[in-house]
Amino acid sequence: MTDLTLHAQSRTTFGKGAARKIRRANQIPAVMYGHGTDPVHITLPGHETMLALKQANALLTIVLDGAEQLALAKDVQRDPIKPIIEHVDLVVVNRGERVTVDVAVHIEGEAAADTVVQLESQTLQVEVAATDIPESVTVSVEGLPAGTQISAGDVQLPGGATLAGDPEALVVNITAQASAEQLEAELAEAEAEAGIEHEVSEAAAEETAAGDAAPAAGDAGDARE
Repeated sequence: MTDLTLHAQSRTTFGKGAARKIRRANQIPAVMYGHGTDPVHITLPGHETMLALKQANALLTIVLDGAEQLALAKDVQRDPIKPIIEHVDLVVVNRGERVTVDVAVHIEGEAAADTVVQLESQTLQVEVAATDIPESVTVSVEGLPAGTQISAGDVQLPGGATLAGDPEALVVNITAQASAEQLEAELAEAEAEAGIEHEVSEAAAEETAAGDAAPAAGDAGDARE
């Protein structure tokens, strides 16, 4: 993982008004804490911070008053509408220290024909050195048949990383692809449970009624006799 350096400034003003003023200056209010130290309130450069935090579990080098401190983004508050970061909580880490983080799971390969691959867990919780956090872990499904289930404990992790979450948690589930008839039956059952009734057009109703009223070939012969 690449170290990302951000030059911070100390701040002494707080509250919503102060935060809005900071954001108007294209900066982001933040707080840095951890390892028993008092929280340090800072501002971060807006554009550089947004770029840095596009990377999950980004290891940041915060430069404040000439001193450098490694930190991980613990919580990032984003505007629900605008592409704006409103506030960042940073946790102090030391080089070589092990941390617990959630790492994205990626699937590679093609499972056996007529199967459906379902990613049941988007992330895995792992313990790893703060300076060696992987961007993702990869699970291969190449050629795997229907009925295969891959749990967290089955996933091969990068060197130095250990699983921190439940090893029995389901990560990937491979099932048989449903046939068209099965899909139609499941849809009809779901609609019946939901009380959905389909309206039959007048023409279709007349056609059905006509079909019901038409005598069978044997019946017609009997009538002529």
